[in-house]
Amino acid sequence: MKVLLAGGSGFLGTAWRDHLVQAGHDVVRLTRREARSGDESPWDPYARRLDQDLVESADVVANLAGAPLAHWPWTASYRRTFTDSRVATTRTLAEAVARSARKPALLAQSGIAGYGDRGDVVLTEEAVTDADTFMGGVTRAWEAAAGPAAGAGARVVTMRTAVVLDRRADVLKLLLPVFKAGLGGPIGSGSQYLSTISLTDWLRAATHLATRDESTGAYNLSGPHPTTNAEFGRALGRMLHRPSRVPVPALAVRAVASPVASEVLNSTRVEPARLLAEGFSFEHPTLEARLTAALS
Repeated sequence: MKVLLAGGSGFLGTAWRDHLVQAGHDVVRLTRREARSGDESPWDPYARRLDQDLVESADVVANLAGAPLAHWPWTASYRRTFTDSRVATTRTLAEAVARSARKPALLAQSGIAGYGDRGDVVLTEEAVTDADTFMGGVTRAWEAAAGPAAGAGARVVTMRTAVVLDRRADVLKLLLPVFKAGLGGPIGSGSQYLSTISLTDWLRAATHLATRDESTGAYNLSGPHPTTNAEFGRALGRMLHRPSRVPVPALAVRAVASPVASEVLNSTRVEPARLLAEGFSFEHPTLEARLTAALS
């Protein structure tokens, strides 16, 4: 399989590129700088420029590009950058796929923010994504940007990714020093559901969707059996042999992380119904297994 990958220098992109290459696939990374090797190709997603011949030769075009969520301050300018880095890149790739004769599959990264704050309601891919938040709006625009490829008859997969657990991922990079210092604990009430997936299972799920011609539409890339924020904190504290009783007030989170505070304060109980229906087996089906893998 030949994969044309945008966002290949980020955390997930680098890990997936290595995973695909180790499995024998050919990966060409799109880069906004000058290409430095034979497996890179320059592009400008905002000017809608890329090598169309590469799209014609690809089996899968995938977009993992996007400005970081872990950022401060969240100015109006950075909000635009954050949104455009996802929407413009997806749209440029979708239009290139639509123009192509071969119509390679398009795998478009997305998130679970569109589901919004839903309490303890179990959310499968059939749930509505109408959250009235900044991140909810970004997610809808992000997914809509893949429309040209779908309209042209290409296979389009939207990967609604939950929190990926790994030492190198933003969430644990931020939390580990706090918990190791004995200052970890629930965020807000702690009763909100936090949906997570191990890096290993994310890589395997993305590859499953890339290589399976029957897979199309939206998929929740989230591990089964999500837990609450408080349960997550207790489990992480146990594994680090540290207390986890110091609460983080919701007001403080909103003051520092607005407009993305909803990402940690909303309750989003996501289940990967479509992956499970297709026979996908998770290596880390529980929070304990995911944290063990992340910390090993």
